[in-house]
Amino acid sequence: MRFLLILMPALLLAQAPLTTDDQKIVYALGLSVSNSLGQFDLSPAELDIIKRALTDAAAKKPAVELETWGPKIQAFAQQRGTRVAEREKSGAAAYLTKAAAEPGSVKTDSGLIYREVRAGMGESPKATDTVKVNYRGTLVNGTEFDSSYKRNMPAEFPLNGVIPCWTEGVQKMKIGGKSTLVCPSSLAYGDQGRPSIPGGATLIFDIELLEIGAAK
Repeated sequence: MRFLLILMPALLLAQAPLTTDDQKIVYALGLSVSNSLGQFDLSPAELDIIKRALTDAAAKKPAVELETWGPKIQAFAQQRGTRVAEREKSGAAAYLTKAAAEPGSVKTDSGLIYREVRAGMGESPKATDTVKVNYRGTLVNGTEFDSSYKRNMPAEFPLNGVIPCWTEGVQKMKIGGKSTLVCPSSLAYGDQGRPSIPGGATLIFDIELLEIGAAK
């Protein structure tokens, strides 16, 4: 009982609603740190060590010297990143095979899997054109990592300035058309990934082509 009484304030603090802007910003900072830690593929026990380090640093009582162990972080990140990428690519193999076999899907020589959902009209963009699109991006497990629909703001960019999957796939579309692109990591962000995208990840994009313009 005494242990529960000691623990209760911490539990109540963890569950307290975020009512001020500063609290929400600090919480967002925590989310950002969590995304950055994703590249290290940390176990629950290792995450507990991270929490311990934050507590020790705040108390100015670190258990190890940062000058000694800090320089080893980059090599550690590369090692863990390779492990994540290999696991992602292995796990996505069955998904890619299934996606290529779906009715209407076309697998190109590059490995892109393209499926037209709604036909558009007019011309298709060239790689040197600027396009305006709405899109939603997800991982193979369904996790959404980006969406112009949620921002209520279409994206506009030169088609030769994005990942190879988009450069190739969007050129197959026409204005008003909708398509799904399944992009193996080699046509997306490779083994490096992004803060919200694991290295080696296969990405799925649902894209609606709104406008085509000449390159600026």
